[in-house]
Amino acid sequence: MSDVAMSSSAGATIALSIHGPAGVLDLVVPAGATAVDVAREYARQADVPGIPLLQTALGERLNAALPLGEAGIQPGDVLVATTSVHRPRRVTLLQAAKNAPESPALAAMIAGVAALVAVLAGWYAARAGDDVVRTVTVGLLLVCSLVGVLPLGRHARQRASAAPAFAAAAAFAALYEPGVHLLPAILGAAGIAAAVVAGIGRAVSAGADEVSTVWIVSGLTVFACCAVPAMLGWDARVAWALLVFLAMMAARFAPSLAVNVPDEALLDLDRLAVTAWSARDGRRRGRRGRVVVAADAMERLVRRASRIVTGAAAAILVTVLVASPLLLQAATIDLDRIGARCLVFFAGCSLLLAARSYRHAAARVLLRLAGLGALVALAVHLVAGVGAGHVDTFFYVSVALGVVALAAAVATGRGWRSVWWSRRAEVAESLCGSLALASLVVAAGVFRRLWEMTS
Repeated sequence: MSDVAMSSSAGATIALSIHGPAGVLDLVVPAGATAVDVAREYARQADVPGIPLLQTALGERLNAALPLGEAGIQPGDVLVATTSVHRPRRVTLLQAAKNAPESPALAAMIAGVAALVAVLAGWYAARAGDDVVRTVTVGLLLVCSLVGVLPLGRHARQRASAAPAFAAAAAFAALYEPGVHLLPAILGAAGIAAAVVAGIGRAVSAGADEVSTVWIVSGLTVFACCAVPAMLGWDARVAWALLVFLAMMAARFAPSLAVNVPDEALLDLDRLAVTAWSARDGRRRGRRGRVVVAADAMERLVRRASRIVTGAAAAILVTVLVASPLLLQAATIDLDRIGARCLVFFAGCSLLLAARSYRHAAARVLLRLAGLGALVALAVHLVAGVGAGHVDTFFYVSVALGVVALAAAVATGRGWRSVWWSRRAEVAESLCGSLALASLVVAAGVFRRLWEMTS
């Protein structure tokens, strides 16, 4: 080797196989040797005129001044000695996309953005007033929804999760007519359209899709809450009040559905296991088997629960953000307006309190956004709607409650994570749910109707 200064110790060596014009040559070189040193040694032992260039097996040229150890060369690597530079093969954008690794998180984010764009497109087409624009938009949204549920290509699960949003936007754009009294029926049709497309995606998919189940349940619930009052001739605020209340209750029942273990996991007839937690591993090394839980079964259960909780939290967020402003706007009578404001307030507080019990980070954030969205809608209504004189009182009371909560949290040193705070939060959440149920009766007009009948 040449007398180039080595950056590593003499004991650190790298075994290499160099392919060149003279055949294959195995060398053991110091880790601090550069590509020029190795090429010169190869030329000397292989009796090759000149000093060849060294490249990796993928065609990347090695830096002549960089030691092999710092260049990422590992023992056993194969280098190519050549007199000309072989550049790596150019890869097109389509080939690079096909060879790219799976990225479910990025695909889910892109699918969510696409669903939001589809909703905005449907809203714009519905209010554009141009029949050509509406027809073209509805056709494109329907085609995208049907293509999205096909189990073909990569990230089929993420595309199927966003496809019902395209169908709902298409139904809204096709059926929208000016008039507040028709809005519940239009949203009910959009909900049943999303449920139908989600059902198609669930039917054609190879495995069970939990997000499609959430879409089906949410779409049917929206359809029932919006269609039944419209058919019975009730006011639109009944539908919005039901949606706000059911969204609040869904935050409590969604985790119980997520942790529902299938019967085949609870009872193993082959091993006579009572539950999944006492199932014995089939590979026994001795007379006494160890009580274990299969890792793949637990991974499937956790992934299934994660998808259900995240999908349910997203459905709650969308429902609250849409129904809360519509409820506050539809309540025009003084008594109904009080009930609507109380329902939105207690539902938002209940969602904020329910979010603390979620250990899934994404679902917890979505529920907090839903609760904050309801409170923001109430604040905007108090500022811009009827009864704006109560804004000062609402502001002072909110600030005072925030200061009291902050002082109590600082005093305990652990905030909502302590057992004492957890019990108080559970009581507060139950109280908010009870008050929201009582407010539902007033917001829907039932209390006022009974009062009018008996007076």
